Amino acid sequence: MTPVDHARSSAKKFGGMWHDYIELHEWFDETKALTGDWTHRSLRHHAFGIQESIKRFGHVITNLDGRQVPTKLLGEQHVREDCGFIPTVSDWTEALRSSPKEWMLKVKTKRKTLMEFTNATTKKEEMNNGTATTT
Repeated sequence: MTPVDHARSSAKKFGGMWHDYIELHEWFDETKALTGDWTHRSLRHHAFGIQESIKRFGHVITNLDGRQVPTKLLGEQHVREDCGFIPTVSDWTEALRSSPKEWMLKVKTKRKTLMEFTNATTKKEEMNNGTATTT
């Protein structure tokens, strides 16, 4: 479905006009610009994505009829129309966990403690100021 289709579905279910809901439905589907296919849904079409939509649009969207429609219900409607149910982020990432690509497993991070970072920064500043001492 397109965002307009979702918005029309919202208007049919909750009243108002489709343009009352289009911004929300465009937000859910704007990630399609990143992948160009169904995989974009893994980024927002889940329970956490619905919660993020509430942060972005507020708890309710007031339609043209003056009815305050809970954003959560609209987000759930969108995700159900596309996925058939409301998945979790873990549902989407299960395939990654069960069959990761080799490059995904080679990611290494070097963590510096605050003390290591502070000491390195202080020594660099001392060297630049000419106040460094040798030990």
